[in-house]
Amino acid sequence: MAPAVLLPRILFLFGIGFLAANTLLLADLWRYWRRKRSAQLTWPGAKPKFYGFTLGLGVLLGLLLAFKFFVQGRPLDQLFGEAMMFVYYGYLFPFSTRIARGFYQDGVWTDSGFMRWQDISAVSWKEDGPAITLVLIARTRSIARRLAMPGALYGQARRVLRDKVSAHDIHIGGTGLDLGSRDETDAV
Repeated sequence: MAPAVLLPRILFLFGIGFLAANTLLLADLWRYWRRKRSAQLTWPGAKPKFYGFTLGLGVLLGLLLAFKFFVQGRPLDQLFGEAMMFVYYGYLFPFSTRIARGFYQDGVWTDSGFMRWQDISAVSWKEDGPAITLVLIARTRSIARRLAMPGALYGQARRVLRDKVSAHDIHIGGTGLDLGSRDETDAV
């Protein structure tokens, strides 16, 4: 197959993949904007390691789109893949880094997404110098989510978690034989 035929097909497949990624990021942003009024204790998330590179990639994709559309006169249906990548790197990814991490009325926004209080079955803390990481274990799926937080908020975060356990929003599942003699607030 000739490169002139193969390349547009590959770019179209990339466009479908980035359309799915854009849809997921839009859903996350919509959930955050709906939920941000119920914030209890939040802080800005850390910028990803290659944040500047991804912004530069978004600018380059925007320039490529403009060149192909205005200079080469390509039809819009041939620009689908590049357009979806531009939307991801130029708009949605930078907006998703603005999602405030922390505790909300109905759950926790971790570094990898939102987790409802009732889905949490275990809590653990990891201290790496000045940074503190909260590790949350899901009840139904075997996944752990991390939440990096500033060390200055450690006491307030523990207080929020203890309040949620006391209000029975979180039920900490113990290991081994549970005889009911352990206070759940001690696990936080």
